Amino acid sequence: MFSVHSDQQHQRYSPLYFLAALGAGGLTVSFFMWLMFWVPHPGRPVPVFEDLITVFVANTPLLSLSVIVAMTGIAFFAFLMTRLLFWNFRSLDQWKQTSAYQLLKNSNNETQLLAVPLTVAMALNVGFIIGLVFIPKLWSIIEYLFPLALIGFLATGFWALRLMGDFWGRILIQGGFDCSSNNSFSQLLPAFALSMVGVGLAAPAAMSHTTWVAGVSYVVSSFFIVSALLLTVIKLIIGLRAMMENGASEESAPSLWIVIPILTVTSITLIRQEHGIHVHFEGHALAVDTFTMLTRFFVMQVAFALFGWMVLHRFRYFSRFVSGPEHSAGSFTLVCPGVALVVMTQFLINKGFVAVNLVEKFGMVYWVLTAFALLLQAATIGLVLILNAKHFGKSPNTSFAPNQSL
Repeated sequence: MFSVHSDQQHQRYSPLYFLAALGAGGLTVSFFMWLMFWVPHPGRPVPVFEDLITVFVANTPLLSLSVIVAMTGIAFFAFLMTRLLFWNFRSLDQWKQTSAYQLLKNSNNETQLLAVPLTVAMALNVGFIIGLVFIPKLWSIIEYLFPLALIGFLATGFWALRLMGDFWGRILIQGGFDCSSNNSFSQLLPAFALSMVGVGLAAPAAMSHTTWVAGVSYVVSSFFIVSALLLTVIKLIIGLRAMMENGASEESAPSLWIVIPILTVTSITLIRQEHGIHVHFEGHALAVDTFTMLTRFFVMQVAFALFGWMVLHRFRYFSRFVSGPEHSAGSFTLVCPGVALVVMTQFLINKGFVAVNLVEKFGMVYWVLTAFALLLQAATIGLVLILNAKHFGKSPNTSFAPNQSL
């Protein structure tokens, strides 16, 4: 595992390094999308181990190859996420003993601590995927696991709310929020954390056959997703105002894309809730409603992608902080929008275009559109490998480099 070898490096640690683990978890989810939309799973909302075995028994070479690649990707990035998560927790404990931690606790950057419950919520989602893909007969006991999942996500959500309460309590009682340095969307990290908790809490609504479990899932996931959206709107306004007055922050420029994953997570939450309403509460949403919602969210993502690219390009961010010599833990924020667009594109194609018969499933147009998602997925994987090598490799020039590489 990783080790830290100087107090100076302790000082240079940042909670934003949890986003490295978050990105690896997101790529795990992106490979699960292959199984979700390509592998038949009759009678279940998600594919499980037995469905994957059926593919191999049916002797369909291309689909079998896709399943093998997807399972390999899921295993690799889940392992990478786990390793980064443990390294981060150990580094965070050491960093809390430094003066740098106290400075962060009394600044705008205190909200960076929300990266921790955000990543833990992703880890819970990844754990669920690992169980579905690699554990035989898990679905036979799934109803017993849903209440445990609700407890786990609620505990993570309360943790996030407590951290937010510390920040808002200090700011609203003592003041001291520096609006001039709020010239980015970095304050949206708490909203991202709440939305990640919300999407996890919504899973039982879509999958459970127990009415009370689905009902509780719907209510608590609604609280977190609505809170996330309210916070997003507020922080977007004050962040954009500060940028227009003082210019955007160079180092925090990747945060201009953080709305993209928030929208993806929100759309998946709404889809899960709609399915639960349909199964348990006689609410019958039309395919065109899902198509409309996904399309609108997707074009919003494209708009934010163009907006962020304009700023990142003018700062030469990629040539400086990705492939260049400059280091910033915030550069891992770039991974989340890539993953989010991959997942959103898969949902838009399969739950949107195919569902309303705009595109024939597995037809030529289908694969042309899917190729875009696959290329973006490959580019995001490349970005993760580059950033991990830069920040966690054996380099004397890194601002915070563990002794041991990934």
